[in-house]
Amino acid sequence: MKAIKKEVIIKPPRFQVAEFVIRGTAPYVQQAFSQKAAEQIKAKQEAGSQAKKGKTRESKNFQECYEESIHYSREGWPGIPAASIRAAMVSACRIVGFKMTLAKLSVFVEADGFDRRDGAPLIKFLKGEPHYVEHPVRIQNVADIRARAMWDEGWEAAVRIRFDEDQFSLADITNLLMRVGTQVGIGEGRPDSKSSVGMGWGTFELVN
Repeated sequence: MKAIKKEVIIKPPRFQVAEFVIRGTAPYVQQAFSQKAAEQIKAKQEAGSQAKKGKTRESKNFQECYEESIHYSREGWPGIPAASIRAAMVSACRIVGFKMTLAKLSVFVEADGFDRRDGAPLIKFLKGEPHYVEHPVRIQNVADIRARAMWDEGWEAAVRIRFDEDQFSLADITNLLMRVGTQVGIGEGRPDSKSSVGMGWGTFELVN
């Protein structure tokens, strides 16, 4: 029996990793979903229709809110969610007319560690320390005071980006990350915030 030859059409993936050092040109503000808030939501759902009966409102511990706003790794260092930078790069593709659906399959951010609560990939800070800040916010017409962690401008981090060379060149990735830093931002109050025009936070520049 004669063997049938078939042409291979799908090429193997060609990925490259590039490392960039980014430096904050504005403060970076973080608001992790706290463990306490998650437990309260779970308890409310478990209680069902009995959730509000006889319920007294607990006092807010602002210092605890601040501590729980920070993404801590399993090793104990605070970090930036890698997903926030990846999402920002995908979002920046809108500016240059590149398909976001393709970018989601072609750009990834490598982790330095993982969140001790939910296992989310994190990027370690090279420079900068968080400090306590309070900001008034309005969510669904309800005013509130949020205690959050802020890193002052000048914070730094090394970001390793793994990308598909069939979709992006190194120059493409460099320029895309530059657009993230100047036009999209990361964290709370970033220019590309879904609920507002932002507070001018979360912008950065490339050091190298």
